[in-house]
Amino acid sequence: MSHLERIGKKVLDINQLKPLLEQWRFFGKKVVFTNGCFDLLHLGHLDYLSKAADLGDVLIIGVNTDASVRRIKGPSRPVNDEKSRAMLLAGLQFVDAVVLFDEPTPKEIIDFIQPDVLVKGDDYKAEDIVGYDTVMAKGGKVETIRLVEGYSTTRIINRILQGT
Repeated sequence: MSHLERIGKKVLDINQLKPLLEQWRFFGKKVVFTNGCFDLLHLGHLDYLSKAADLGDVLIIGVNTDASVRRIKGPSRPVNDEKSRAMLLAGLQFVDAVVLFDEPTPKEIIDFIQPDVLVKGDDYKAEDIVGYDTVMAKGGKVETIRLVEGYSTTRIINRILQGT
């Protein structure tokens, strides 16, 4: 199997995720979940995701579909389509699974996964993070990670458009 095929096998739908969750839980693995658009993968994302992975044994990333990104960010986004964004994230060695979601929030997928650790950037208060109640009710943790200053997809897009 090629490296690209191995990477592609980490991009799953929710039904494909179920047996993996059962396996990970059987072996006592701590499951970490985070989500986002991840339109243009940059150093800030890499820093954030690697720190999220350090909080457990398995990292699952929920990625907004193209339609979902357009609803959140506007008609000119995403720059990269959902397949490209999912594959790039799956290519990171510390990422175990990537799941696309189209809902306005990742609440349904968090309820399904029941992560041990839920992670977002420190631009959120833990108690305001979607899924907080679900994770806390099962005795899990909700963590925020300090974001690297100067890195954001919108900022990168604006620099490209301005030619700077």
